[in-house]
Amino acid sequence: MAKVYVFLADGFEDVEALIPVDVLRRGGVEVVTVSVADDSQVVESAHGVQMVADVLAGDCDFSDADLLLLPGGMPGASNLYNNSVVRQALKEQAAANRRIAAICAAPAVVLGQMGLLDGRNATCYPGFERMLGQGARYTGALVTVDGNITTGEGPAAAFPFAYELLAQLADETVSDQIAEGMRFKHLMQQ
Repeated sequence: MAKVYVFLADGFEDVEALIPVDVLRRGGVEVVTVSVADDSQVVESAHGVQMVADVLAGDCDFSDADLLLLPGGMPGASNLYNNSVVRQALKEQAAANRRIAAICAAPAVVLGQMGLLDGRNATCYPGFERMLGQGARYTGALVTVDGNITTGEGPAAAFPFAYELLAQLADETVSDQIAEGMRFKHLMQQ
């Protein structure tokens, strides 16, 4: 079973974190929510929703991660970037060529500032594209996959972003079945 760590910092965008958690768990993926708040598993979203994460970032060993996932939101994305545990985990994940995913502001604010998108195709929330990195090519798509990095545009992209990640971690058939069961495919036919 694939294992995903979802980093949660104060100010994270609610749907960009919880929709992927929901979709991935429905698809049989092990998902661990990780608080980057100082000594508290309680993290507050950009819209004032308090969530209790499974673990604290400082207590984790991310070497078994098939995917590290970064929701966006502000100041959530900045809080992720400012956390040394998050940056170190991402450096190690990238060096091992394992999967990384970020959505909304996080592709630019975190991955872009770290240089992880240099020379790659990526998407992010409009207005943040200047921060994607040297030679990064902004696609403006809902979801963009370039090698081991998947990026999403913003809150409305949370479902297609999550289904893409599930297809990568399980397979496309499982992802399609979950999307159909959640009535996403029906919605897209309207």
